[in-house]
Amino acid sequence: MNKVLEYAVRNGASDIHFRPGETPTFRVSGELRPLKGDKLVPAGTRQIALNLITDAVTAAGIDQVQEYDTSYSVPGLSRFRVNIYKQRSAFAVVLRAIPNEVPTLEGLKLPPVVRTIAESERGLVLVTGATGSGKTTTLAAMLNCINQNQAVHILTIEDPIEYLHKSLRSSVSQREVGLDTQDFGIALRSALRQDPDVIFVGELRDHESVDIALKAAETGHLVLATVHTTDAVKTVGRMLSFFDSGEQAAVRVRLAETLRATISQRLLPKADGKGMALAMEIMVTTKTVEEYILDPDRTGQLKDVIEKGRSAYGMQSFDQHLSDLYRAGLVKLEVARGAASNPADFERALNFE
Repeated sequence: MNKVLEYAVRNGASDIHFRPGETPTFRVSGELRPLKGDKLVPAGTRQIALNLITDAVTAAGIDQVQEYDTSYSVPGLSRFRVNIYKQRSAFAVVLRAIPNEVPTLEGLKLPPVVRTIAESERGLVLVTGATGSGKTTTLAAMLNCINQNQAVHILTIEDPIEYLHKSLRSSVSQREVGLDTQDFGIALRSALRQDPDVIFVGELRDHESVDIALKAAETGHLVLATVHTTDAVKTVGRMLSFFDSGEQAAVRVRLAETLRATISQRLLPKADGKGMALAMEIMVTTKTVEEYILDPDRTGQLKDVIEKGRSAYGMQSFDQHLSDLYRAGLVKLEVARGAASNPADFERALNFE
């Protein structure tokens, strides 16, 4: 198994799939590529699952497992985020490669405004996007920036822990759901008694976690978290959807007051076929953004505010960044058009420029 993982990492795979009836399959530059050779059998994928499950109790009752999240490390190679699941009554396994080295903002070539966002003293910062869009990597780079430059306590709550942060100028505590804490809600409630300055939450996924994250931001903490949404408008809507309709007006006020920024991401295949290009929408909360969040009739127009705030605040819409990526030759026109929020408007704006 480790030899397959090593071969995958050396060949630039982001994900490795083990499924009965198929050969091991790698995701490279966004495409699934099966290896040549013998197909896996159910007994083989069951053994792979046993190799990866670290909980002795669970390992003893592995056949009762239906889905299981954990992490795995190959010394000198990489860490992996692991998901084990049942399909057709047999085990399948997907591993996501996580480099041992914590990324930097400079190494990822993120816009300068991302550093400014990371240096916020308090408030809520949301990094959003689909699964596999690089949210964890961006947040790891932001935490690394804080860790290198500020004498603060960083507390992370993850499922599972992905990047391992050593305490540099900051003191870093990393808690893993299932091993170090029962769930996100319990860990977040406890976090406020652990003297944190910065709290990273792997995912805001329910009413309780969103409410506590807002309270933490309201009481002077910097809270970084992920949400599975595609852009700023949908992120505001998603945050409100965790609350009953009678609570949403009050939550709009809380969100307008605490939200510092949203960073939404999409990974697109590069024009040269070598790797993926990162497209980002960045919204920084200004007085105008606050007003649009507070007014349900104008929330849907936040994209216009983002585009107008590019020069003054470093904001950018997906369409603006896609235009940049296309003009720089990093992505093909059809890829940029397909990823645009409004493909027809995107192409018209491109021709107008």
